[in-house]
Amino acid sequence: MRIFLKKLQARFRDPRQFSVPSMDRLCPICGYEGKFLSLGTPPRWDGRCPGCGSRERHRLLHICLEREGIDLTDGRVILHFAPEGYFKKMMGDAPNYHTADLVPGKARHAMDMSAMTFEDESVDCVLAHHVLEHVPDDRKAMRESFRVLKPGGLAIYSVPQNWAREETYENPEVTTAAEKFAHYDDASHVRYYGRDFADRVRQAGFEATEWRLTPEEEPRFGLFKQDVIYLCRKPG
Repeated sequence: MRIFLKKLQARFRDPRQFSVPSMDRLCPICGYEGKFLSLGTPPRWDGRCPGCGSRERHRLLHICLEREGIDLTDGRVILHFAPEGYFKKMMGDAPNYHTADLVPGKARHAMDMSAMTFEDESVDCVLAHHVLEHVPDDRKAMRESFRVLKPGGLAIYSVPQNWAREETYENPEVTTAAEKFAHYDDASHVRYYGRDFADRVRQAGFEATEWRLTPEEEPRFGLFKQDVIYLCRKPG
């Protein structure tokens, strides 16, 4: 019944999404099988699971962690920026799970990613999905992640990328919301990453691995064809 009501709400909110053919998807998080719904403004069709509300990048992360055998519920110290609802639910009230957001009250810690308040080598894992494109000094944020991670620690990033561009696009003259939307596809973004994102991460000291599913698998789980998870390991 809950899923039926979500689909009904989606039909009233954006009926056009049901006017085009769409294939059944599988949500690896909650196990739902069927049509996905639209999300975002302007709406992006076929991206949201009606079962758990997960988006494309959430499902990709879930599959990545599962297939790589990374269990973030094993008690390790995690620092998660702009935490996703499904992930917070999975972690529950684990004492070593620290959420952070720039806006006070939205997470356990009010914190700028480029000025972390954690001590050196005090964290096992830093999570930041679609966060760095909002951070004015992303290189400093990466260095801060490196600083707070223990040797052998892991930073897990994902960002919107334009794979047609070799270099990240940043323009200091783009300042208004309208200009940012026109240049970066989002009024709150300050850059559009190119294929050089992994190079930026490596310049901060990390060993970076790009992780993605095969083209054959992406449609089944309703994933972006451009999405990559970056597994960034601190040496040692």
